[in-house]
Amino acid sequence: MTPTILRQLWSVVETTQSHTLLKLDDASLVQWLLKQTKNKASLDGDETNVLTNYIESRLTLIRDLAQQR
Repeated sequence: MTPTILRQLWSVVETTQSHTLLKLDDASLVQWLLKQTKNKASLDGDETNVLTNYIESRLTLIRDLAQQR
């Protein structure tokens, strides 16, 4: 996964309203973040899988950040 893709993901997290991030269940949140990131960066199959795993491993952090806003 490239630094650009990571920046795009965290940009999506930071610019998304907190209630959107907090209302979705885990699977829906992963898919929603993946879709939003794909809209900003072109991802191949391997990058999509890596990003999915990365998002899944950071869900607690993403929710914590959303709650703090």
